[in-house]
Amino acid sequence: MKLSQFDFNLPSAQVALYPHSIEHTVTNDKGEETTFSIKRPDECRMVVVHKKSQKINLYKTDAKGKAIKDENGKKQCLTLLDIFDYFGEDDMFVFNNTKVFPARLYGTKEKTDAKIEVFLLRELNQEMRLWDVLVEPARKIRIGNKLFFNREGSLVAEVIDNTTSRGRTLRFLYDCPHEEFKQSIFALGEAPLPRYIIDHKGKDGQLDRPVTEEDFEDFQTVFASEEGAVTAPSTGLHFTRQMMKRLDIHGIKSAFVTLHCGLGNFHPIEVEDLSKHKMDSEEMHVTEEACNTINSAKKAGHHVCAIGASVLKATETVVGTDGFIKPYDGWTNKFIFPPYDYGLADACLVNLYHPKSVMMMETCAFGGYDLVMEAYKQAVKAGYNFGCFGDVILIVND
Repeated sequence: MKLSQFDFNLPSAQVALYPHSIEHTVTNDKGEETTFSIKRPDECRMVVVHKKSQKINLYKTDAKGKAIKDENGKKQCLTLLDIFDYFGEDDMFVFNNTKVFPARLYGTKEKTDAKIEVFLLRELNQEMRLWDVLVEPARKIRIGNKLFFNREGSLVAEVIDNTTSRGRTLRFLYDCPHEEFKQSIFALGEAPLPRYIIDHKGKDGQLDRPVTEEDFEDFQTVFASEEGAVTAPSTGLHFTRQMMKRLDIHGIKSAFVTLHCGLGNFHPIEVEDLSKHKMDSEEMHVTEEACNTINSAKKAGHHVCAIGASVLKATETVVGTDGFIKPYDGWTNKFIFPPYDYGLADACLVNLYHPKSVMMMETCAFGGYDLVMEAYKQAVKAGYNFGCFGDVILIVND
């Protein structure tokens, strides 16, 4: 397929900059009203796509299939909380338990004091304190330059090599135990929110999304345990502790795989012929325990639902021709786009993604290009939100 086939008009106002929230109004004994917002990512809106019947549902319906309306006569949207209507006891949800670290740092260049953004990608050598990073603006940073990250000048890095576009290899000049070193640089870092969020501009053309102290908590799943991601597995962000408890109550099983999400998911695709696009590699791990749990559910005929595009990629990397997955420790650069036959999951829950994104292509491959594109069209028209904090789409095989 061609890159241009995955383009559509996404209004800037429909890019979610914060987690989904609901407003509450309370009235005191004097009759004074106060309105405040409560973050409820598990109450985001949900589009449901039925692969076999080719139906798309955005709204709640009664037993007769008639749309349910609120007191104002407005149709009630489906939300993530309605997902339990589509799954039963012993069905399986597969999550990505990667943990995001505070990858975005800001330092100053020696002599000029120019402000430089340093985005940590991965640690190359613990003993030598070597890191693979991106720098911005890259044109100002050359081999031999030193960068200072705190006022005391105790945390310094030297540029020792150039890598790919905007990439550098840094050696941190910091003599202490490794864990103390990591704590020091992570303490200076901030949540690695996607650039489409922090670079978002309002109607006046000015940046309107400041980074907050709450961002790191908001950009981390409640089940994150394996450190290594520089961006969050965004669909998992909708699953609060209360939501995970609801899974238990409904008898839905959970399993976890690890794929350390990288920035390759956000790099623009520069070729029209998708078969020529090369994905960046991402580290992943699938344990024998996870395989046994997931495979057992599938053998028993239960639904297996992949939560997020990263889980789809991870499980498709390790699924065999028999439809079952095997333990794995390594890397994947798998790029999925239509047409593609998924081997493991028969359902998936993913975010509504940006135009021409690799995650959107994975979604189209799972649900079918025409059907998913129609669902996207309806979601845009209905004012749904897109991106990591946006609304979701559930694809079921019925």
